[in-house]
Amino acid sequence: SDVCSSDLLYLFLGGLSAGLAVMSSLMHLRKEEDQIPAGETVFMIAPWLVPVILGLGMFSIFLDLERKLNVFWFYLTVQPLSPMSWGSWGLLVFTPLSLLFAYGTLPEQRREWLYRLPFMDDLASWVKPRMQQIALANAAMGVFIGIYTGVLLSAFVARPLWNTAILPMLFLCSALSAGAALMIVLAKDQCVKLFYTKVDIGLIIAEMIIIPLFFYGQYVSSESQRLSIMPFFSLNHEYLWYTASLLFIGVIFPLALVMKLAEIKECHETLCSSDILKMNLSALLVLAGGLVIRLTFVYAGQISKLV
Repeated sequence: SDVCSSDLLYLFLGGLSAGLAVMSSLMHLRKEEDQIPAGETVFMIAPWLVPVILGLGMFSIFLDLERKLNVFWFYLTVQPLSPMSWGSWGLLVFTPLSLLFAYGTLPEQRREWLYRLPFMDDLASWVKPRMQQIALANAAMGVFIGIYTGVLLSAFVARPLWNTAILPMLFLCSALSAGAALMIVLAKDQCVKLFYTKVDIGLIIAEMIIIPLFFYGQYVSSESQRLSIMPFFSLNHEYLWYTASLLFIGVIFPLALVMKLAEIKECHETLCSSDILKMNLSALLVLAGGLVIRLTFVYAGQISKLV
């Protein structure tokens, strides 16, 4: 039940790809394709980043396997009560679905070189009228993968810090917030940046509510779960990094929230370089917060034990 650095990288990149899938699908579900701002490339770039980021995460965990061929055993059976089985099959569905959605977001002129392959022309004809349904399925699978990264850890009964139903919701909210933050960084259009800023405000508020509830739930539970959160509130040099990470999260999210609220309030007709810098900085703070959440909760969970 120990998690190494490659597993942590997978948990972060898997969550980021899930959040990015939801956020890149959101605009297609919210508006018709012809209403997407002209010249905005984020709706073409972000969908292609989803399978790339997910692939990097899966490759890192594949390299960590001692017997790499054993990965194929996951797909010879379905275990309805196993989170690992659900996740393995979910990833098998999510990867081609994200590629299909990414292909559907390509403009006609960008697909011309693909039309040299016989089936690509037929695929484009099939995808185009179904983009709303594909976007909905892509968003749904993004939510599934975002939750799964937390469910996988919460299934470890022997690790009291992880063994709580609120952890999957925290990981999902963190993944969605990170996805919205990355969309802000990638977007060029002011309306797009402001839209995802508003979305991220709600998600940051949700994270700021869920994190205290997580610690409260652990504190009022069994002795094992109460002891599992003590490293976050200890000044002992052995656990100082966990205390510092909690303080970092307690500062970074309110700071990012204040910056984002200021961005909405001080909305201008055109964004100057300083406005874009502040938007990107607040988004990077959110990405850093998401990484710290996974880093500290994953490693702190490994030192928690049943009493």
